Amino acid sequence: MHDVLQAKPTLETADIAHYMQQLGQSAKAATRVLAHSPTVLKNQALRDIHAALAASRDIILAANAQDMQQGRNSNLETALLDRLELTPARFDGMLQGLHDVIALPDPIGAITDLTYRPSGIQLGKMRVPLGVVGMIYESRPNVTLEAASLAIKSGNAIILRGGSEAFFSNQAIAGCVQTGLKQAGLPETAVQLIQTTNRAAVGELITLVDYVDIIVPRGGRSLIERILREARIPVIKHLDGNCHTFVEKQADLTKAYDICLNAKTHRYGVCNAMETLLIEAAIANEFLPKMAALFLQKGVELRGCPEVCALVAEAKPATEQDWHEEYLAPVLAVKIVCGIDEAITHINHYGSHHTDVILTENYALARQFLAEVDSSSVMVNASSRFADGFEYGLGAEIGISTDKIHARGPVGLEGLTSQKWIVLGSGQIRA
Repeated sequence: MHDVLQAKPTLETADIAHYMQQLGQSAKAATRVLAHSPTVLKNQALRDIHAALAASRDIILAANAQDMQQGRNSNLETALLDRLELTPARFDGMLQGLHDVIALPDPIGAITDLTYRPSGIQLGKMRVPLGVVGMIYESRPNVTLEAASLAIKSGNAIILRGGSEAFFSNQAIAGCVQTGLKQAGLPETAVQLIQTTNRAAVGELITLVDYVDIIVPRGGRSLIERILREARIPVIKHLDGNCHTFVEKQADLTKAYDICLNAKTHRYGVCNAMETLLIEAAIANEFLPKMAALFLQKGVELRGCPEVCALVAEAKPATEQDWHEEYLAPVLAVKIVCGIDEAITHINHYGSHHTDVILTENYALARQFLAEVDSSSVMVNASSRFADGFEYGLGAEIGISTDKIHARGPVGLEGLTSQKWIVLGSGQIRA
């Protein structure tokens, strides 16, 4: 395991295609074992991975410290450094997430919707793995474990391509994963971490049509746009999180102060943090000055519409781009709207369809917001920070999909599966 702290390997671009073909072939072979492995064996592998991680705690944290130092030396953005850091508490949370995945029901092989047809055949659906998952992600090393554990439990093989800024952390974690797989008697190639920082590896991964069944990109807009443009394999995309909170005039303002403060300042560099606050005009004079003061005490920069700037001297005028922005920083766009219809229109136009919230005590308006806001998670009277696989009881997540088909919102075990039709007969023939 100490080898993870050595220099980052590189491959010549000419060698990348052959290397990635080998990874694809190994992953495809591993699926034939993993897809039919019993739940007890998959859970044993996850328990062995947990033991390996716990035993390697100091090595993993040292590897992360090395990544953090290189990040600082490279002037990595504050939000990316926050995502990169593995604190002792985050390491413990990573292990707890693994425990939660072990405790989840295994979806593979579950048969649902069994019905009899007039012919006498019985028709249903069986849940099956997707096959080989290609995962491309940035910064957060805990994603290495979350993606690996979900893939193993759902019977999929996975090829991981983490960001170069988390290279040593990812190597240390992936080494523990492969140790656990080997101890349980499952193929180590069920989880493979790409061993080069050469960006040509991404281009090869997203075109391995003979071996890879689904691509999951998780990162900045430029990464997602490249994958969508170049991939020859279906994609479950995790786009940016321009999340909104709308404070409606019938909101409980005591709740609203706490929810809005938590949604923005709990953590800045995460996709479910609030980036735009919408306030109904009827309560703006009462609510906004105190809310703004709370944000300013936390060091949050406010960028507002003209009405906001008139009420809050410290606010800077917002530009058109501010309404589109995922800041991942202590910056917040604030707009005063005339009512729920304007709020919904703003969210559906400027938002990224990730997570949006209404604060109100009016049941009818809450239902309208739930029905009309076109996002993967829509909430009433709760912080957007709850849009998370762990908080949703999924154990972990491979990402938060802003797509509308196959998987939407936090993608857990079920999102890494498909269904096939099954027919049970007793000798029927078609007339």
